[in-house]
Order: sequence, then structure tokens, then C-alpha cells
Amino acid sequence: MKKLASLLPYRSAMDKLNLRITALAGMAIITTLFSGCMLGPDFTSPPGPDTEGYTPGKQAKRITTKSSKSGAAQSLALGKGIQGQWWTLFRSPPLTKLIGQAMKHSPDLQAALSALTEAQENTSVQQSSLFPALDASFSSKRQKVSGAQFGNPNFPGTLFTISTASVQVAYTLDVFGAIRRQIEGFEAQAEFQRFQLEGAFLTLASNVVTTAIQEASLRGQIDATEEIIAAQTRQLDLVRQQFDLGGASKADILLQQTTLEQTRTTLPPLQQQLAQNRHRLTVLTGELPSTELAAQFKLSDLHLPEELPLSLPSKLVQQRPDVRAQEALLHAASAQIGVTTARLFPDFTINANAGSIATRIGDLFVPGSAIWSFGGNLLQPVFHGGELIHKRRAALAAYEQAAAQYRSTVLQAFHNVADTLSALEFDASGLQTQDAAVKAAFDSQELTQLQYQMGAVSFLALLNSERDYQQARIGQINAQARRYADTAALFQALGGGWWNRADLSAALLAEQKTRRKKDTCIFCL
Repeated sequence: MKKLASLLPYRSAMDKLNLRITALAGMAIITTLFSGCMLGPDFTSPPGPDTEGYTPGKQAKRITTKSSKSGAAQSLALGKGIQGQWWTLFRSPPLTKLIGQAMKHSPDLQAALSALTEAQENTSVQQSSLFPALDASFSSKRQKVSGAQFGNPNFPGTLFTISTASVQVAYTLDVFGAIRRQIEGFEAQAEFQRFQLEGAFLTLASNVVTTAIQEASLRGQIDATEEIIAAQTRQLDLVRQQFDLGGASKADILLQQTTLEQTRTTLPPLQQQLAQNRHRLTVLTGELPSTELAAQFKLSDLHLPEELPLSLPSKLVQQRPDVRAQEALLHAASAQIGVTTARLFPDFTINANAGSIATRIGDLFVPGSAIWSFGGNLLQPVFHGGELIHKRRAALAAYEQAAAQYRSTVLQAFHNVADTLSALEFDASGLQTQDAAVKAAFDSQELTQLQYQMGAVSFLALLNSERDYQQARIGQINAQARRYADTAALFQALGGGWWNRADLSAALLAEQKTRRKKDTCIFCL
């Protein structure tokens, strides 16, 4: 009890010292937050381009493309919102399922998510600089002192132990906003990575959709080619029968056989493209090419969206992930100007230390063993050979570079939308023309066959009519596929509607946690 009583004055002194340190640190924080200024420009988002349309002329509120026998008309509704899951408008459950699988297993998305997490954690690290750094330390060492160290070599020296326990507090006053500008820059970098993730998912979803459309187109071309091969085979059998009856020559047989073989040569390249397309689709979903996908796509299984949303031009810069990512880089460059400007001004630091020192561990907290220190430091750059000035000039140049890159990204965004709108308009007209060409080629083939049977035209005319029909049929399928692909391209060009669905990073993190729970690997994090 006596020893405990002897410790009370020391503890009281320590408590007072700790209160003083805490009060000083609190005052420093309050001073910084309420009276400290932030040098450098305050960032504001650049305004959207002052334009009413994406193409020359005033943008109509509703543009309708032409319909045809192979596809309905499409209308573009200006100002209508974009669905977050825009691919569901194609009404293909297998396609929707594939995109969900790609979202869960794509290594590109996982890499983008990790980059976002890293940027967010680095932001949190930088935010800790706004608070005092508090460290506790303890040291104990055995030491021998010789009399020669003090000018008395005859002194035998002494052997003793020194134990020290202390608490250190350090705090940098962010008077001119250097730390806060650094935090602002890190937050902008995290924002950049967030939109990089959104852009990666938009690209992935668009690639899955367009690859599925390409597969449907190839399957249609293969089916049409096989139908033409079957028709030409029947025609060859008919010519042979006519040759047996004396109604056709050997040259007619050879011409028909040559045409048949030429048509057959177009089949393997289509089959090769289909195989490669399937491999690409498998890899997009995060699987090896050897994995067999259950889903198969045909144009007849896909629905062409008939009403398409078209964002207002003033909204496009807020919706495109690449534009928002570039804006975040511009923000980071702006914050760096503030950092380099603040470095030209004084830097204030407060340091405090409280502890105890004794020759025995048990005496660390007895009266007389307490030690403490408190002080401040002011650092004013005076001469660095122009380093700080040139760093600020470099930051200004980096900002101008980021601003130019931002303008270039905006121009490219409007370019993408304008190209896609033109493509949709001409795709519809092209398909309508292609439908007419198929009908005309089919009617011509039917008439030429009848005329050939009556001996009114040569066999070469019949072959030409068959070739024309084949080319028209393949062209029709390609024209149909282009409408689907350009429709998907419009959703991609307008930003994909990420603002109308749940946060992507949260969904991916939840999926990642679920996958890790199922994973029993001892090396997994």
C-alpha cells in the first residue's frame, strides 16, 4: 500500500502531462481544420459541350429507322434513361446468363477490382496523416561503463541495466493544405480506378454481346450455305439426268459441278470462324477454350430492341466511364498543383514525448523516473536550387496535359455516338435494300431455271443466277447481324447505364468473399 501511495504523485503528473499533450494535439487539429487554408485551385468538373445533337443539324426528339421484312423499325428516344442491364433488351436468357458468368469469372474485372481496392486503401493511408501519430516504445539494455570514458582509467567501471518506456506523439500542422491536397489527389485516383472498373465491365459485356451476335451471324451463313449446297447438288443430279436423256452436255455437268465445289469451299472458312468465335466467347466468360459452352446463338433467338434510349448530349460526359476516368485524372493533377504550391511555405510540426527510465524494470514508475519533452519545429524552404519552383511548374504542365487528354476523350465519345447513330440509320436502309436484292435474286433464279428447262437460256445464265442468289442471301444475314451489333454499340457508346444499377465493386466484392469461403486452399488470402 505504501508503494502504491508513493506512485500516486507520479501517476498524477503523468496524467496531467498526457492531458496537456492531448489538448495540444486537439488544438492543433482544430486550428488546422478551421483556420488552415488550402493552396492551389479548387477543382470543378468541366462543363459539357454546348451542343444540341451528335450529328450535323438539330437533333430530333425521335428518329425512326426503316423497317423491312427481316427486321422491325427502331426508334431513338432522346433523353430516355438507359437500363443498367441493357443486354436484357435482346431477350436472350442464355446471353444474360453468359454475361453474369463473365462478370463473376473474368480476370480482367478481378484485376480492375484489385486496383480499385488498392487505390481506396492508399487513400485511407494518406487520410491518417491528418491525425497525430502516437507510438509506444520500450527498451531494455545491459551496459558496462569504463572509467577511461571519463578520464579515470583506474576506475574499475560498473555494470548496469537501463530500461526505458515512453510514449511519443508527433503531429504535422497542415496549415497550407499540403496533406489535404494529397488526400484529394488519392481520392481522385480511387475515383479513376472506379470508372476503370466500370469501363472494363462495359467493354466485357459489349464484347460478349457482339461475339454472340457474330456467332449467330456465322451460324446463319453456314445454314444458308448448306441450303445452297443442297440446292446445287439437286441441280447437279438434274443436269446429269438431262445428260443421260441427251438434253444437256458434258460441259453443263462440269460447270454445275464446278459451281457446287466453289460453294463448298466457302463452308470451311465459315466453320473455322465459328470455332474461333466460340473460343473467344469462352475466354470472355473466364473459362479455358477447351470448355464447352451450352449456349448457342442464332439470329432468330435474338430480339432486336425497337425503342433505343439516346442520352442528351449534355449528359454524355457524365455517363461515359472513360470520360469520368479522365476527369478523375484531371482532378488528381489539379490537387498536385496545390501540393507543390504548399511546399513553398513553412511546415509546422509538434512533437511530444513522455516516459520513464530506470535501472530496474520494477522502478520504471516510481517518483523521479519520469522523463518528458515537448517542442515544435518550423521548416521554411529557403534555397533548393529552384527545385520547388520547377516542381510546381511541372505540376501545372501535367494539369494542362490532363486537360487536353480530357478534351480528346470527350471528342472521341461524341465521335463514337455519332458513328453509331449513322450506322443504325444506314443499317436499316441497307437491310431493306438487301431484302429486295434477295427477293429479286430468288425470283430471277426461279425464272432462269424455268427458262433453262425450256431451252430459252444457256446453262451459264442459270449458274450466274444461282451465284447471285447465294451472295444476296449471305449479304442479308450480314445486314441483319450488323443491326444487332450496332445496337449493342450504341449502348456502349452511351455509357452502358452503370448509374442505373447497383454498385459494381460491391457486387464483385460480395462474389469474391463467397468464392473465398468455398476455397479451402491454405495459401488463399
